[in-house]
Amino acid sequence: MIYTVTLNPSLDYIVTVDDFKLGYTNRTSSELMLPGGKGTNVSIVLKNLGISSTALGFVAGFTGDEIVRELEETGIHTDFVKMKEGISRINLKLSSIDGTEINGQGPDIPKEQLDMLMERLMVLKEGDILVLAGSIPATMPSDIYEQIMEKLYDRKVTIIVDATKDLLLNVLKYHPFLIKPNHHELGEIFDVELSEWDDVVPYAKKLQEMGAVNVLVSMGGKGGVLVSDGGRVVATKATTTVVKNSVGAGDSSVAGFIAGWLEKKNYDYAFSMAMATGGASAASDYLATKPEVEESLKRVDLKYLV
Repeated sequence: MIYTVTLNPSLDYIVTVDDFKLGYTNRTSSELMLPGGKGTNVSIVLKNLGISSTALGFVAGFTGDEIVRELEETGIHTDFVKMKEGISRINLKLSSIDGTEINGQGPDIPKEQLDMLMERLMVLKEGDILVLAGSIPATMPSDIYEQIMEKLYDRKVTIIVDATKDLLLNVLKYHPFLIKPNHHELGEIFDVELSEWDDVVPYAKKLQEMGAVNVLVSMGGKGGVLVSDGGRVVATKATTTVVKNSVGAGDSSVAGFIAGWLEKKNYDYAFSMAMATGGASAASDYLATKPEVEESLKRVDLKYLV
């Protein structure tokens, strides 16, 4: 089984406003209300690729009910912990204004509910895949990803982590199968500016030396780089030059990597699927569909750097 954990899922209110004027009443020309959060995005894209998963995390209030309803309506199994108070956050995304976003805070997570999530995770076993993705609510322990990985370490679960800074660095000792920083996040970790393939390689290798098995660095329009188990380095350009929607492109890459790995157990193919899926989502109005990924995969051109 594949499980995704989104500790702070959202309803994403994605709007387009033509000729936006600050300080005036503006009206939308298009709008969408969709379940959001990095782990839920991974579950949605996996489902689009024909792969089942269970979405875990916390939901609260009427917005939480809607997140669950929309995910289950698309055929995704959910097992969220329902909070007694608060509401799941709403994220406003102004897609027509350079991707401007206003993200909500989310509910407080009491220890009782956190323990309930931990109980759900204790069913995982060797062969299962767990995706830990995204930020954590301010009221949650800052080492929550560490706690989860420590409890599951002896179970030999395949764990993928898509997080930033200390959330990512502190789990490397538990040897996650894959981590996926983008080049900006990788640069922030080491206080450097990274823009080209060759720039990111030594820093990706440092994360590998610290414990990560595979390091996938997404680079937006520059494509991406994979430093895989065994030290092989492969890169590819972006599969699209048209970006309609950057929301969820990185999460789509994670889903694509999982799909590719499950299909062939080959890192080059998993990386190809990751870049094809991320590119397909970037070129789409929402998250990539299977036909869009298949078309995008034709444009992947791998370059071996080492």
